[in-house]
Parts: sequence; C-alpha cells; structure tokens
Amino acid sequence: MIMLQHALVEQFHSGHSLDAHHLFGAHFSYEGVNGVRFTVYAPHAHRVQVVGSFNDWGYPIEMHRATTGGIWSVFVSNVSEWAMYKYVIQKADGHWIEKADPYAISSEMRPKHASLVVNLKGYSWHDAIWLNRRSKGFQEAINIYELHLGSWKKKDGTTWLNYVEIARELVPYLKEMGYTHIEIMPVTEHPFDGSWGYQSHGYFSVTSRYGTPKQLMEFVDLLHQAEIGVIFDFVPVHFVRDAFGLAHFDGSPVFEYPNDHDANSQWGTLNFDLWREEVRSFLMSSANYWLDTYHMDGLRVDAVSNIIFWHGNKQRGVNDGALAFIRRMNYYLNQRHPNVLLFAEDSSDFPKVTHSTYEMGLGFDYKWDLGWMNDTLKYYALDPIYRAFHHHSLTFSMAYFYSEKFVLPLSHDEVVHGKGTIINKMWGDYNQKFSQVKNLYLYMFAHPGKKLNFMGNELAHFREWDENRELDWFLLEYAKHAAFKRFMQDLNQIYRYHPCLSRYDYTQNGFRWIDADNASQSIYSFYREDEKSVILVLLNMTPIAYEGFRIGVPYEGNYVEIINTEKAIYDGCDMCNFQPVHSDAIHNHGYHHSINVRIAPFAAVYFEFTK
Repeated sequence: MIMLQHALVEQFHSGHSLDAHHLFGAHFSYEGVNGVRFTVYAPHAHRVQVVGSFNDWGYPIEMHRATTGGIWSVFVSNVSEWAMYKYVIQKADGHWIEKADPYAISSEMRPKHASLVVNLKGYSWHDAIWLNRRSKGFQEAINIYELHLGSWKKKDGTTWLNYVEIARELVPYLKEMGYTHIEIMPVTEHPFDGSWGYQSHGYFSVTSRYGTPKQLMEFVDLLHQAEIGVIFDFVPVHFVRDAFGLAHFDGSPVFEYPNDHDANSQWGTLNFDLWREEVRSFLMSSANYWLDTYHMDGLRVDAVSNIIFWHGNKQRGVNDGALAFIRRMNYYLNQRHPNVLLFAEDSSDFPKVTHSTYEMGLGFDYKWDLGWMNDTLKYYALDPIYRAFHHHSLTFSMAYFYSEKFVLPLSHDEVVHGKGTIINKMWGDYNQKFSQVKNLYLYMFAHPGKKLNFMGNELAHFREWDENRELDWFLLEYAKHAAFKRFMQDLNQIYRYHPCLSRYDYTQNGFRWIDADNASQSIYSFYREDEKSVILVLLNMTPIAYEGFRIGVPYEGNYVEIINTEKAIYDGCDMCNFQPVHSDAIHNHGYHHSINVRIAPFAAVYFEFTK
C-alpha cells in the first residue's frame, strides 16, 4: 500500500480534520519526475481508476489502495496544469461509473463536469495589514452588501464579468456607498445557474463561470486592500444529486444518509450525513479551505435550521449528530481563525445559536434575525389605518433581541419568487412607497444589530431579482431612484460615523425606548447611546403631519437633526427641523426634559445630542 501522511489520514477518519484537502484531490509533487498525485476516498469501490486529458482520455490509470480505510491513490507523471481528469469507479456490483473529484480545486464550465488540475501556489497577497487588524466586530459597524457575482453587473449587459473585473467595478462602488463587508452568494461549483450556487457539487472548486482560482484570490485581495471584508456563503446541509457528483459516489452512500427518508431533501437534493466522521472532515476542511486559501473573512452558513432539526422540521426532533458536527466545526474554525466571522442563517427558535460551544451553544458569532425581518415587512405592508392594531410588531424584536447576537437581514430571499422587492412590499402608491421604504431603512439602521442588504435594495429596485439579468442600473436616470441611492449612501455613512449606533448592539445599555406604546398615533421613539453621543430616533408610520410633536429626551441641551427621510435632497417634502432644537424643562415620557419637533408624513428622523 502507498504510504500517505498518517496524521492526516487519522484525522480524516476520526472526523476532526480541517485539512483533508491537503490529503485528497490532485496535488503537484516531485517523485523523481514532475507529476501529480491523485487521491480519493471511495470506501466501497472494487477498483478505482483515473483518466484525463494527460493520456488523451485513453486507457484509465489504475489507482491503488493507499489504506485499508478506503483511500485510493496514484502518482501520474508529466501532468500539466489545467489538465482535465475524472475518476472511474467500479462499484461492488461490478458496474463502472464516472465521477468528478470531490476535492477538485477547479472544474469545467457546466454542462461539462471534468475536474481540473490547478497549482494554487505563486499568488502574491497584499492584504497583510487588513488580516492583522480584522476582528469579530461586535462593537463595530458591520454593514453587509450581499451580492450574486453573475448578476450585479454584466459586460455589455449580457456577459459575465470575471472575478477581477467585478472587483475593479465593485470596490469604488462599495467605498462610495459606505459598506464595510460584502457577502457573496456561493461560488462553489454548481451545475445549474438557477440554484444560485446553493446546490453545489464542488466544495473546494471555485466556479469557473467567473474565472480561475487565482482570479478569485485577486478579487478578495483587492477588496481587502480597500478595507472591505468578504463573507463566503457556505452550504453544508445538502448537495446536488447529479450522477457525476457526490451522490452514491462509489456506488453506495458515501456523503449522504444511507436511508432515503433522511437523504432526500425538500430541495430535490441530497442531505449530507452529518453523523459520519469522514463527511464531517470533508465539510470542515471545505470551510477552512475558503478561509485559509482565499483569505475569506467569514462564513454565512446556510439553512442552519436544517442542521438543528431533521429536515428543518421541529416536529421531527433535534438532529443530535448534526449539532455535534456544527459545534465541532465552529469550535475548530474559531481556534484556527479567531478573527473570522461565523453567521448562522437560522429561522428556528433553537437557543444559544451564538453562544460558545463551551456552554453547549452552537458557536456562531451572529445569527440572522429572520423574525425581525418577517414582522417588520408585514407591518410596512399594512394600510396605516390598521397599524395601530399591530403596533407591537415593531417593538417585539427588542423583547428577545439580547438572547442572541443578531444581524438584521433584507436578503436575496426577500426579493424573489413573487414576494416583491423591498420597495414593492411597502403599502401605498408610488410616492408613499418611497417615503415608507426610507422610513424602513432609517428604522433598520437605528435598531440594534449588524445590517445586511441585498444588491438592488439601495436602488429601490422594483423588479424582482433575476440571476440572468444585471441590476436595473438605468433606474438612476430617474430622480426618485437617484435620490434614494443618495439617501442610502448618507445613511450608511451616518451609521459608520456614529459609534453609538453599533458599539452597544449586544448590551442593554445602548438602547432605550422613549415611547414604545403610542399605538394611537403609530409613532415610535427610542434612542441609541454611547459615552459621547445620543442618536434619538422618531418614526411616523402614518400620512399625518405634526408641526409640533413633543418627545421626552434623556439629557438637557441641543438636539440636531442629522438625517430626515423627507429632506428635499431625498425627494421628500422638506418638512424638516433646520435649526438645533433646544430641550425644555417640560416633563414627558418619564423624562424631565423634552423637545418639540416637526414630523412630516411617513417621516423618520435622527436627532444627535453630543454629551
């Protein structure tokens, strides 16, 4: 038998490996002559062969049992970079099947599916300063721009840009708009464009749609040099069932559950067997690979509720083996990469998602607050006449907020499949929709928690997202959309410039309701605070204007309006507070001082008080 690194083999089989990709796949090496070692895990195979362009797809080269545990390997000389290859596996019943390499670094463009030999060495990174100072950001502004690389912009409106071309367009836009991070929808290789990368087969393979692995490295590098973090969308729950991929890899369930009931997912894909140690090592190594090789700053883990519960259904009970996997993965990733961000996209009410694994939490840093998203969007869709009866839809989030470290998401899931875009979800006519979507965003950015918005939200996109088309950039030719983009740009910058809007997101001393119960007027008031300043927030949820509205304030002094959704530059009615408002010694809302301000219909306003 061929001798492989014993420690890597042992870690792989025990389910504790973050480095299985150094063992498996196609790796350049020097064994007397230049060549490549191919290694694959196929525990139930009778024979395994490799065939490729290096031998003109001719007679397959026999692989040898490298271990008794089902690992096969062979060294092939004179294999050049970008050579194509496949594994040919004889199943236990004698039939032969062709498979792509589960650990391939790159793959052919769909619909072809051969794996490619790639040398990742030689890229010169320029992001050491960024890597040395990045952090979990619990007390910092985190404002995430989620995007799909194939449909943000296209060349001539029709052709994909490559990773580097995207970065060169994206960086100045992100800097102009004031985003701190991007989250890229999955760029692992996948056969169907319409899955958006969420139904993958190449967990180590950079999708060839937008270029090469080193071009993705340059993409990340360029963003880091511009001080923008990159979050990678990671999908450890399910994979495509295409015959060339992971499904029944050696003729038996290697990656999926052995019984159909557990293996088949609601997406028409196959669920990973998260109880199996080799599968755990495969997925943990994939997660580490993107963080280590491509310098990603975080992972957004998809469909965590389907890890917690069998098929994501609470009625079916907790999947204890899957919970053990996610705790183990997050523990090891935090040990290896202590400053990367781990996000859970979780729709369940399962406790301690963002608590340490030492206290039997799941070990994530942040959890998407999908409850906030649903309650908020339902409220803004209501006719203002009925909002008084649903007033606490907007106050409820603060009743549970400190149980986890939440991110407020308005993601791609909210702008597809007939749901309507964010602006289209607003109640009212064309003008009222614009007024209310600005109100929504001012509320969102004042609410505790980090922020995430899908591309196009900042343009007030009316058309639902379509992965085949670029964003409707022509909207910026229209005054209302251009003004809305200016509003989002200013709001993003205010959020970043005022630490009181983020420093105490997850402690109870940074947020206070002034009046959470004014259902009769549908007006909300609260403030955010740190040691230096206060941002007082006023939200009017009706078309009624107030020339004088008195609100209690926590400190005596001047309150300066710093942003108003109805300001003229945002295409509003310009009913603003143009001069600082000095507090009066008039008791209101439980405070000894109060201010009297103007509020336009559907207006949302920030007032700043400097201590």
